[in-house]
Amino acid sequence: MNTTGAAIASAVVFVWLGMVMAISFLEAPLKFRAPGVTIPVGLGIGRLVFRALNIAETVLAAAAAVAVTVGAGGPPRSLAVLTGVLVALLVVQLGVVRPRLNRRSDRVLAGEDLPRSRGHLHYVALEAVKVVLLIALGVGLSAH
Repeated sequence: MNTTGAAIASAVVFVWLGMVMAISFLEAPLKFRAPGVTIPVGLGIGRLVFRALNIAETVLAAAAAVAVTVGAGGPPRSLAVLTGVLVALLVVQLGVVRPRLNRRSDRVLAGEDLPRSRGHLHYVALEAVKVVLLIALGVGLSAH
């Protein structure tokens, strides 16, 4: 495995990991605890922040996939599989979970009083899995 390519791929993965942890596990829950932030305001902010995060994640996922497959010079199969699983997980989040959350937040922003969302729990569970996989991929790349 190419050392420079592995280092670049590892850096991309750890930047992605840092962004996910900072937004999903720090910013998202804290914004609703800030004084004066109502549910509609928090949802509006969250939609903007997560849209930006998901765009950045898409770019980083593509960069990681290229870096792992090309720049790392033939990575071990396990690292290629981890990369594929991460990309697939992101596709599920963006193609299945996020649209459902957006439809629900549209209803809340329109004034409907809805019970707490289980969709958010699904998103958080996928984020937790993503964090574990990103750590595994980043460490695996660093070791090569």
